[in-house]
Amino acid sequence: MDVFLQQLVNGVAWGGIYVLLALGYTMVYGVLKLINFAHGEVFMAGAMTAYYVNAADPGLFRQAHPLTAMMVLFLASAAASALLALLIERIAYRPLRSAPRLSALITAIGMSILLQNLGQLVFGADPKVFPALIETRPLFSVGGAVVSNLQAVVIGSSLVLLAGLQLFVSRTRLGRAIRAVSFNPKAAALMGIDVDRVIAATFVIGAVLAAAAGILYGLFLPKIEPFMGVMPGLKAFVAAVLGGIGSLPGAALGGLIMGVSETLVTGYVSSNLRDAIAFVLLIFILIYRPGGILGNDAPEKV
Repeated sequence: MDVFLQQLVNGVAWGGIYVLLALGYTMVYGVLKLINFAHGEVFMAGAMTAYYVNAADPGLFRQAHPLTAMMVLFLASAAASALLALLIERIAYRPLRSAPRLSALITAIGMSILLQNLGQLVFGADPKVFPALIETRPLFSVGGAVVSNLQAVVIGSSLVLLAGLQLFVSRTRLGRAIRAVSFNPKAAALMGIDVDRVIAATFVIGAVLAAAAGILYGLFLPKIEPFMGVMPGLKAFVAAVLGGIGSLPGAALGGLIMGVSETLVTGYVSSNLRDAIAFVLLIFILIYRPGGILGNDAPEKV
């Protein structure tokens, strides 16, 4: 039982990273009805930015308080990821906004491959070792399962960002504008909402969450490289579909299910099936509930 509880804690921590990535997918889809497959590369750019900012003066970050160092690296990563997301939206997606969805989907896949290879050209193909900003140590135990300080930081950061995003979308003027554009872009434009600005803001918010996920991923799995966003990006997309893409609570639920499922399969079945479980879940949900757990299965009018 203790082993199961420990695997559950590990899965929730990993799920927190998938939650942050899945929220970016679900926000862009909710507004544009577009799967932004380049989101994994925005995640990669955030982790790489944190690595190079730390490398500029590693002694300074070692002397600083871990949470202060993390906050500085997060701000730098968020700025870089947001700029990249804005460029992707402006160059690749905006010209195709009125084009068939298949064109935008192919462009998203192409942009993802382009950024992977650009990352290899700019950062090099060799893996980088992410700085150990937090010295991992046991924090407390629950029913025989030990929760480390790093796991607590990941889970706490995910909860804070999720709650902040929910409040932002439901309580702020820009958040209400995002919901209006998601519901009906043409009607929102007639009401005076700047649709281009709202869409750009959506990409920026998703990029900030991806940057946070990149730093947390680097702390958990210190090896980072230009192709690091491929598999986590696909898993986060599956998590968004699993929970109900377009739904913030659905993305959170899907991310947690993905993290826990992955950890349990690794611990009890085989580590070789760690990546396969994501696609097993995707097939299962598409067969039995295509709209996702918290999504809407209402038939589409034709």
